[in-house]
Amino acid sequence: MVSSIVARSLDEIKFWSRIMKEHALFLSLGFTHEQKQLIGEAQQFITIFERIEEKLSRFTINSDLGQIQAFNSEVYQAAASIWQYKRKVLGLTLRCEIRSNNFPLLVDHISREAAYFANRLKELNEGILTPKPEAIIEENVFFLKIMADHAKFIGHLLDPSERKLVEQAKEFSHDFDQLVFQAVDLESMRPQSETKPILSQFLNQNRVSVASLRDFKKTARELIEACRIKSNIHPLLADHTFREAERFLEIIDLFEASLE
Repeated sequence: MVSSIVARSLDEIKFWSRIMKEHALFLSLGFTHEQKQLIGEAQQFITIFERIEEKLSRFTINSDLGQIQAFNSEVYQAAASIWQYKRKVLGLTLRCEIRSNNFPLLVDHISREAAYFANRLKELNEGILTPKPEAIIEENVFFLKIMADHAKFIGHLLDPSERKLVEQAKEFSHDFDQLVFQAVDLESMRPQSETKPILSQFLNQNRVSVASLRDFKKTARELIEACRIKSNIHPLLADHTFREAERFLEIIDLFEASLE
């Protein structure tokens, strides 16, 4: 149990700290030249998460649980701080106090991920490792919405002349919206919906769709890196969304294992 919490903590921090660092970079790239203070704050978060990554490299799965819990608490504070920053940016954007190239849905999207990361660290420090049936449904609602958002962002950031890819992104957006609604329906049927056959079918269905979207993102990433398609998509953003789809597939596997 102790070694599992240590290993899981290190894994969560390794994955999500990089994601948080990249969020700060993407926000900074989307601000306009005169929004120097917001750019400076984003750059501070890049530094904070780089330091976390450097500190992470000193730990192993054999590290002391107490040290890991202290590190989790430290990273939790960083995740909570970047969440507050993202919500501040969202408020400024929705009140039209700033105008930038960051979609409001994108800012909301990355703030949801910061909240998820902070919550995972809190759960691990409370010794919660094995997912409960309700967590399976809740996390799938969260990740399905993330995947639906990704499809929308890709569709909007591709050049309009890339008609076939834009259409594919729209189809993925529709498919994942339907999966989100289906997951929300399942959530409203809790706890009666928390049966092994229903949850297993739910996970299997999601896996097929996420794997298909993951493959689309992989292809898009390769085309963008090779400068073979026209878009406003940063190559790192293409890789970023691909890694998150891979992560969701790993989580589906963990949930399926917990049902055995």
